[in-house]
Amino acid sequence: MNRLGAIVYARRVPPPTLTDAIQDYVREIYKLSEEGDRVTTTALARRQRVSPASASAMVKKLAALGLVEHAPYRAVALTADGSRVALEVIRHHRLLELYLAETLGIHVDDVHAEADKLEHVLSEELEARIDQALGYPTHDPHGDPIPTAALEWPEEGSAPASRARRTSARARGAPPAA
Repeated sequence: MNRLGAIVYARRVPPPTLTDAIQDYVREIYKLSEEGDRVTTTALARRQRVSPASASAMVKKLAALGLVEHAPYRAVALTADGSRVALEVIRHHRLLELYLAETLGIHVDDVHAEADKLEHVLSEELEARIDQALGYPTHDPHGDPIPTAALEWPEEGSAPASRARRTSARARGAPPAA
């Protein structure tokens, strides 16, 4: 009850929808930090091909959402929630690249642009079905690791010998293409 004696119902507010732009920024912050670069708004603006002012505004928004920690004139760092979002986007992207290449026969050079469009709308159910259909792959068609469903990187020993090697169960068991 509140001061006026009226019953107040607590309603759980759903988390905000993470727009494509938010997901893209979080992924790029993750990549920059993994590359060992200091993640500044200037570096982020360059990577996203936007003005420093736009990148700064987005970093403030990401901080308000609890996805990054940032103080003016300091590096940007992902929070645990931000890292989970980044890994989820990376997982979606790389699974889609492999699916497009292996199942639909799209050339490996063309899958990146398509996966960029689809990664933001992939449901968790469809992600799980693609993962299962591909035999729980560890690497995309470019040889980059795919985070697991638990958002962890695959074991170090599971890396493909060749970066161009397809790594789904179907491709591992199939004879090489002519």
